[in-house]
Amino acid sequence: MSTYNEIDAHDLSVMLSKKSLLLVDVRNDDEVARGVIENAVHIPLAMLPVQYESLTKAETIVFYCHSGVRSAHAAAFAASKGCKHVYNLAGGVLAWARAGYQFVPLNSQSK
Repeated sequence: MSTYNEIDAHDLSVMLSKKSLLLVDVRNDDEVARGVIENAVHIPLAMLPVQYESLTKAETIVFYCHSGVRSAHAAAFAASKGCKHVYNLAGGVLAWARAGYQFVPLNSQSK
């Protein structure tokens, strides 16, 4: 059975600075409009089954949402499709903000 791991905001911050990973925001458009974690790609949870093929190329994937519930579903889905190093940001953007980390506008990132 494929599974995923939980990661906290601090550990994600360290991972972002040390290794290449795919960071996926699964929140809705209105939520993402308030800002994303830098270098995240936006794939709404409902679109994940349609777009999961693009995820299979990444060695490490971290999913996040508002509180960690939807991203846990996304992580479980990706793991079930054979993705190997899959993480869920525990507590989502709420935990990220509480830890003092910043957000950027989605459209300000280079694609």
